[in-house]
Amino acid sequence: MTIFEIIAIILTFAAVGGYLNYRFVKLPSTIGHMAFALLISLLLILLNFFGIFDLEPVRKLVNNIDFSELLLHNLLAFLLFAGALHINLSDLKSYKYTIASLATIGVALTTLIVGSLIWMAAGWLGIELSFIFALVFGALIAPTDPIAVLGLLKSLNISKGLYAKIGGESLFNDGVGVVVFFALLGIATGDSFDLEAFSVFLLWESLGGILLGTILGWITYKLLTSIDAYKIEILLTLALVAGGYSLAENLHVSAPLAMVAAGLIIGNHGRAIGMSEETRHRIDIFWELLDEVLNAALFLLIGVEIIIVEWTPQIFLLSGFAIVAVLFARLISVSLPISFFGIRRDFEKGTILVLTWGGLRGGISIALALSLPATPEKATILTLTYAVVLFTIFFQALSLKKLVTMVMK
Repeated sequence: MTIFEIIAIILTFAAVGGYLNYRFVKLPSTIGHMAFALLISLLLILLNFFGIFDLEPVRKLVNNIDFSELLLHNLLAFLLFAGALHINLSDLKSYKYTIASLATIGVALTTLIVGSLIWMAAGWLGIELSFIFALVFGALIAPTDPIAVLGLLKSLNISKGLYAKIGGESLFNDGVGVVVFFALLGIATGDSFDLEAFSVFLLWESLGGILLGTILGWITYKLLTSIDAYKIEILLTLALVAGGYSLAENLHVSAPLAMVAAGLIIGNHGRAIGMSEETRHRIDIFWELLDEVLNAALFLLIGVEIIIVEWTPQIFLLSGFAIVAVLFARLISVSLPISFFGIRRDFEKGTILVLTWGGLRGGISIALALSLPATPEKATILTLTYAVVLFTIFFQALSLKKLVTMVMK
């Protein structure tokens, strides 16, 4: 099957699923797309079980879609930039210590807590999972997914401060989480660990990505101020994203953080100073539409990935434990940095609970799990990841609005 045919199938299913959701179900759009794909996938699995439908061609098609490559090296650039465009830079600066602690210390704590708990639980259930691979799972599940989080925040009636904290954390912690994931994966697959080299690597990846994104964003901002032609200005933002992400990957700095930094520059200085009213309106519509289409495709793909996930009674029990472990780790990783650094004053009533429950996981975690080499642990980690993502999207995301209403009255 050609790439065009695969894209055609994805877009067709996204359009049909989007229509049915908008017309009848009325779930948030990203969740609706995922629910539609999941429902179709489960129906095919059921028909295959009764011998009515041969699932093997579909399984081969899903396996042929390199989800990890598609998201981490293609879609993520545009989705992160689109999300950062509408984050207020002044609000981020006001809560910089809060966001920084959640995006760094929070990721490290979650990695350690989840990894340790899953390793012990796997041992109790007789599942082969080494401690280092348990930490790898902790690292890939630690960062909250900016795509899922920002998509949900748009539908919630929350304060600007809370929006900045949750959105800012989700934009920055995935860059940290990806670096930690690949460092731990290197150890798990045989590389020796050098703390000094790892620290330098982490700083180069994170600070280098932010610096590169800031420079590219500033250059693009200057170009935007020199003309008033919305078609060219939209093209400039597209070049910034595609070219900037590729450049960051070739320089071996964090491409996700580069896109976040570039998006913040364009979304604040570029939109406020460098664009006319018409250009601002056109660019907002363009990136909102692109964000919606790419989100639809992404969450549709997340839904169909269940076809390649393997379930056993032991894995099912461990998956339930993983959900509880991730929630527990999230609570600790939110509470401890805030208490330790004395920044609780930045938080409104009930914010810690909202931050805990609003820590959604999504496509990035699944993409990282799928990027694992073909080791015996891969199937277990992928299933655990999928279970946690399903829970956060269908239970946490759908109940977050009610929770916000209850605890922040």
